[in-house]
Amino acid sequence: MFDYKLLAALAAVVEQGGFERAAQLLGLSQSAVSQRIKLLEARIGQPVLVRGTPPVATDVGRRLLNHVQQVRLLERDVQGQVPGLDDGAARERLRLVLNADSLATWWAPVTGEFCSRHGLLLDLVVEDQEVGLKRMRAGEVAACVCAAERPVAGARSLLLGAMRYRAVASPAFIARHFANGVDARSLGLAPCVVFGPDDFLQHRFLAAMGVTSAFDYHLCPSSEGFVQMAVAGFGWGLVPEQQVREELAGGQLCELMTDRSVDVPLYWHHWRNGGELLNDLTGHLLSHAGAWLVASEQGKC
Repeated sequence: MFDYKLLAALAAVVEQGGFERAAQLLGLSQSAVSQRIKLLEARIGQPVLVRGTPPVATDVGRRLLNHVQQVRLLERDVQGQVPGLDDGAARERLRLVLNADSLATWWAPVTGEFCSRHGLLLDLVVEDQEVGLKRMRAGEVAACVCAAERPVAGARSLLLGAMRYRAVASPAFIARHFANGVDARSLGLAPCVVFGPDDFLQHRFLAAMGVTSAFDYHLCPSSEGFVQMAVAGFGWGLVPEQQVREELAGGQLCELMTDRSVDVPLYWHHWRNGGELLNDLTGHLLSHAGAWLVASEQGKC
């Protein structure tokens, strides 16, 4: 039988990024959390954590974390069906991975009413859409929105649609760097804005135009900050068209190439045995996300 106090300690250490914050969350001393992890490792006969900053789950630790995520959701279902089991404790948060551009655009309008109706608390982890699935693979989250199609073992992947990106820059930046027009050479020489080290959208855009050499770019790990840097003339960049409609209409930003855009498919990954709540959220996203995202030809797993 599983000792869920020990599994809760493991989940807290990984989700909170360390023993001290895990202890605060659980209302225990740091040494007590450490003892629970050691006891768990002693019972299964192998390490569940690689001690570091932050601690990282081992392969067996990830399997245990995946189990914990699904048990939490199933327990919520049972408590809803059998009110007498509700002990009055704080509501469980649904921990999800979301890319920053979705958070800055469609996520809140699509899910706000759903969360209010279900009394759902969210714990959102923001990762680039190219790498967000690693959190789910590590057992840290119950679901994920990302660009990867293939699901992890025990999970399902569903296509929500695609986010369309446009290459934009400020009028002053265009006058300074593209006086003779926008082409592969001028784009490769002009500085751009990149979300972070895992963001290769601008790289792929340039590569499709034949630019394979290194180029200059600013790093800005914020969707809102990305747009502000483009408006201020730091560089050109690819941004979701729905995020910059006002800036384009007001002339603060201009499209560099109106005939060229990039569509990034977004997939919703969730545990197959995640319970009624996760199934309901999945159905809600499939029904409503399409109003914000463009159609994509890619399928589902």
